[in-house]
Amino acid sequence: MKNQTLSLLDLLHLFFPETKEMEISSGEYKVLFIFDGLDECRVSLDFHSSVRLCDVSESASVDVMLTNLMKGNLLPSALIWITSRPAAADLIPSECVDRVTEVRGFTDKQKEEYFSKRISDESLNNRIISHLKSSRSLYIMCHIPVFCWISATVLERMLSEAESEGEIPKTLTQMYTHFLIIQTNIKHQKDYEKKVKNDEDMIFKLAKLAFEQLVKGNLIFYDEDLRECGIDVAEASVYSGLCTQIFREELGWYQGKIYSFVHLSVQEHLAALYAHISFINNNTNVFNSITTLTRGEKVSVPDLHQRAVDEALQSKNGHLDLFLRFLLGLSLESNQNLLGVLMTQTVRSSHSTEKTVEYIKKKIRCIRSPEKSINLFHCLNELGDDSLVEEIQHHLKSGTLSQTKLSSSQWSAVVFVLLKSEQGLNEFHLKEFVDKENQAETLKVFRRLLPVIRGSRSVQLRDCKITAEGCVALTSALRSNPSHLRHLHLSDNNVGDSVVKLISTVLENPLCKLEKLELRDCKITAEGCVALTSALRSNPSHLRDLDLSDNNVGDSGVKLISTVLENPHCKLETLRLSGCNITDEGCVALTSALRSNPSHLTELDFRRNNPGDLGVKLISALKDHLCKLKNLL
Repeated sequence: MKNQTLSLLDLLHLFFPETKEMEISSGEYKVLFIFDGLDECRVSLDFHSSVRLCDVSESASVDVMLTNLMKGNLLPSALIWITSRPAAADLIPSECVDRVTEVRGFTDKQKEEYFSKRISDESLNNRIISHLKSSRSLYIMCHIPVFCWISATVLERMLSEAESEGEIPKTLTQMYTHFLIIQTNIKHQKDYEKKVKNDEDMIFKLAKLAFEQLVKGNLIFYDEDLRECGIDVAEASVYSGLCTQIFREELGWYQGKIYSFVHLSVQEHLAALYAHISFINNNTNVFNSITTLTRGEKVSVPDLHQRAVDEALQSKNGHLDLFLRFLLGLSLESNQNLLGVLMTQTVRSSHSTEKTVEYIKKKIRCIRSPEKSINLFHCLNELGDDSLVEEIQHHLKSGTLSQTKLSSSQWSAVVFVLLKSEQGLNEFHLKEFVDKENQAETLKVFRRLLPVIRGSRSVQLRDCKITAEGCVALTSALRSNPSHLRHLHLSDNNVGDSVVKLISTVLENPLCKLEKLELRDCKITAEGCVALTSALRSNPSHLRDLDLSDNNVGDSGVKLISTVLENPHCKLETLRLSGCNITDEGCVALTSALRSNPSHLTELDFRRNNPGDLGVKLISALKDHLCKLKNLL
C-alpha cells in the first residue's frame, strides 16, 4: 500500500471487517499479529527512526506502523510472530524479539522419505538417492525441500531407461541448468499457438529481472519492475501460465498483479545466467555502472569472477552466495555446451579458470567468516578444483592432522571436508585436531571448528583444556542448532559453575534433544546445580545419561537434582554421582525422589561418597523398591 497513510485500526478494519465490532486496544482481547514472509515485503523497516506512534487511531505510513508495532509502542500487549529468512530476521533489533525458531529443512531420513513418496519406481528411486549421496554437495542441498523437488524432476527423467543419455548432474549448476531445459521443453509442449515468439529472448529478459531484483534484495516484483527489463506484462502472463515451475503470477490486493520465481534459488540461477550471457555475448560486466567498455578494452573472465566474489563476500545477508556458485559453474566448457541447448544464440567461449581459482584460494586465506569460506569451497567445487580438499582428506585418513601446522585456508578446508562428510558430523573429537604438546593452540583450533561442532550429533571435548571463553563460543554454536546434538562430553575440564550456567541455557530450550551429558571433574558446586536443574525442569524429557562424578555438588546439589528426578516427565536412565561429597541428608532426598518416579532409572553410581548408616541403608534398599534399577554401584 504505497504512498498511503492509515491508522492501525483503519488497516485492520479494511482487511478484517469483523474486527470493527471489537475494541482491540481495550485490553479485553489478546491479539496476535502474524507477518508471514516479512523478508518479501517491499516496505523498508527503519528501527532507528525517532518517529514514535502509540495511538492505534493515529494515521501513519505502513513502514512507521510496522516498526512501532514491533517495538511495542503500538499495542504493547500484542504478540507478534514473524516468519523470515535468517539474514532478514537479523535486521530486527534483539530487544524486539522474545523467541527465535530456525526451520532447518529436511533431515537425512526425511530426504529419503521425500524421494520414496515422489518416485513410485523403487529401483529408480534407489538410483536417484545413490547418485545424490555420491555428490555430498548435492545431498547436503537436499535439506531444502524445493531442491529435492528440482532434483527429482531432473533425475527421474535422466536416470530412467528411456532417457538415459547425457551426463548426470553432479554439481548445483548442472542440476539447475537441466531443470531449466526441462521446464522450457514442457512449455514448448503446451505452447501450441506459439503465443510467445522468442523463447530465448524471454528467458534472457527474465534472467535480467532475476539479477536486477536479486541485487536489490527483492523476491516479489510488480508490473513496473517487469517493464524496466523490457518484459510486456501480457507476455509475462502467458509465460507464467505456460512455465509455472519457473515464474508465477499472483493477484495482489493493492498493487495489482505480483510476480515471483518459484524459489529464490531459481532466481539466483537465472541471475547468474544473465551475468554470464551478458559477458559472453556483449563483453559486459553486470556489476559495472558503465556496462559496455570502449576504446577496445575488454572484460576478462577473471575480472568478472573476481568482482562477483568480492560482491558476494561484502554481502551482509549472503544473498549472492548461490548466485556466485552458479556464475562460476556456468563458465566451465561442459556447462556452456549444456547451456547451448537452451540458448542457441549464445556465443560459446572456453576460458581458463586458473586465475579465478587462485583468487578464491587467496580470499579463503584472509577471510574470517567460516560460512563465507565454506561457500568459497563450494565455488571451487563448481569449478572442479579439489586440491585443498584432497590435501586435507589425506591428513585426515593418515591421522597426521594434529601434528601438522595448518594455514587458515587449510583449516577452512578441514571445516568444509568435515561438513561434507557424514562421518564427520556424527562424532566430533577435538583431540584429533589438536597437538597434545601445544595446548595453547586449542582455543584457536576450537573456534575454527565451531561450524562442525554446530552440526555434530556427538561432541567429545574430554580433557581438552576448554576454558570459560571456549564454552561461551560452544554454547553460542549449540544455541544456533539446539535440536541436533545428542551427546556432549565435557569431563576433565576446569570449567566451573559459570560454564554450567551457559550450558544450561542450551538445555532449557524445548528444542534441545540432548540425551547424554558428561561433566565429570568439572569443578561444579551446588551453585552450578541450581542452573542445571532449573534447565532440566524446563525440558526434562530428553536427557537419558548424566555424569556429575568428582564434583563438589554436596547434599544441597543432590537435593536440587532430586527435584528433577521426581518429575514424572524425567526420563533419566543413568545417573553418576560418585565422589560428590554426599551424606545421609542427600541420600534421603535422592531415594525419596526415585521412589516417587521409579520407572526409568536403571543405573546409579554412588561410590566414594560419605553416607552414614542411614544413607547406606536407603541407597541399598533402592534395588528392592525399584524394579528397573539393574546396576547400583
